[in-house]
Amino acid sequence: MVFGQVVVGPPGSGKTTYCNGMSQFLNLIGRKVAVINLDPANDSLPYECAVNIEDLVKLSDVMVEHSLGPNGGLVFCMDYLEKNIDWLQAKLEPLLKDHYLLFDFPGQVELFFLHSNAKNVIMKLIKKLNLRLTAVHLVDAHLCSDPGKYISALLLSLSTMLHLELPHINVLSKIDLIESYGRLGFNLDFYTDVQDLSYLQHHLDQDPRSAKYRKLTKELCEVIENFSLVNFTTLDIQDKESVGNLVKLVDKSNGYIFADIEASAVEFSKIAIGPLDWDYYRYPSVQEKYMKDDENIDYDD
Repeated sequence: MVFGQVVVGPPGSGKTTYCNGMSQFLNLIGRKVAVINLDPANDSLPYECAVNIEDLVKLSDVMVEHSLGPNGGLVFCMDYLEKNIDWLQAKLEPLLKDHYLLFDFPGQVELFFLHSNAKNVIMKLIKKLNLRLTAVHLVDAHLCSDPGKYISALLLSLSTMLHLELPHINVLSKIDLIESYGRLGFNLDFYTDVQDLSYLQHHLDQDPRSAKYRKLTKELCEVIENFSLVNFTTLDIQDKESVGNLVKLVDKSNGYIFADIEASAVEFSKIAIGPLDWDYYRYPSVQEKYMKDDENIDYDD
């Protein structure tokens, strides 16, 4: 039985940075980690990659050969990966004995609530390799500062949860930067617990751009509340306690904590009792990537 995470989220949410920081943290508490890059558009990897989709298909080649833009090219790449799932299975099999797996997926959100290719890849791996995976869906915490963007993030999170059908954890990433975007309209608990969304209506009405969509916004909020599935945990990837709390949630959701109770207890005692050698900034490229995620987004065909 092999455990791991499927890391998804919109562009700029910090998926690659997350995979790098999470792999460092898990190594420090004694787990052997393999990061699998399934994003053919990610040509700057700050982590050591165990499997790279670019060995199978490259987005740049697909775009040139088939005259596609980035969106169409990514859909093609996922479709190609699904048809060549045996290649990925063969690459993963040597890692199954003693590795914890982190799958770094593309940031094109349509892949996770409109198209079935990415889901089919995940489900085939789960079935063939007996994987126990949790979807970790990252959303940039700065969206909380804008009620309209926050509701969009809720809809995206809900759609992804329903589409992937995996144990699922929604994460407000870059929580350490949230104050730089201005004061929130409510306490952070309001946004993490997804409480009564009608309180957002007043803030939306103050914005002339969203006032005319008042009725639509109200209906969308009711859809989110009727499902009552979405909530968030927070993450500062540079803080070992924040990362450790998320690891505990993931371990409960995919069953890792129950697979070897004694080993899990030893791992987390390391977090509780002694200072880990958590020097995140010894990887300068990670800092740069963290800040550039939002700058290099161009997903228009």
